[in-house]
Amino acid sequence: MADWVFSIVDRLGAAGVGLLILLENIVPPIPSEVILPLAGFRARTGGVNVVFVWPAATAGSVLGALLLYGLGSWLGYDRLHRLAGHRWFVFVSQKDMERGERVFERHGGKVVLLGRCVPFLRSVVSIPAGISGMPLVRFVALTAVGSGVWNAAFLVLGWVLGENWDQVEGVLGPVSYLVLALLAVGLVVLMVRRVRSASVPRG
Repeated sequence: MADWVFSIVDRLGAAGVGLLILLENIVPPIPSEVILPLAGFRARTGGVNVVFVWPAATAGSVLGALLLYGLGSWLGYDRLHRLAGHRWFVFVSQKDMERGERVFERHGGKVVLLGRCVPFLRSVVSIPAGISGMPLVRFVALTAVGSGVWNAAFLVLGWVLGENWDQVEGVLGPVSYLVLALLAVGLVVLMVRRVRSASVPRG
């Protein structure tokens, strides 16, 4: 993964960083914890334009988030709510969706803003934002701010660490796996609860 990131960044410069971050938003296994510290290191050595690397990374974050926001908007709350009413739809129930909608209506801005600083969640949080119909301008602004802070922090770490830039991924890699594991457990719990409730005869 690191060699592939090196090749893209060295070939395309800041534009390559933006492209990789865009892909990272859509394909979470491509970790920004590798891309951004490497870009910071390359900026320090002159391999990447230090002026353009942060705006390119943040633009990539916003564009990637917009694609997933569009997916959520296309799916729509009403369509998913109807699907959740079927017994074969084991992912989430209508009550879960209604509860989630209330939470997102009340705290959606915080979820999008802070979610940009949580591995994996920073990608998928765009989908419920689209489903809930969060105003596009607000979504873009929150995404730009949250992603901008995340990107700046890791670019600076790569710059400061220099040739030891890969230590960032070594520290945060296990954290990312922990977040993925917790999300997987949560999804399994939801699915099991949904299957159990669907198996109960309706009076």
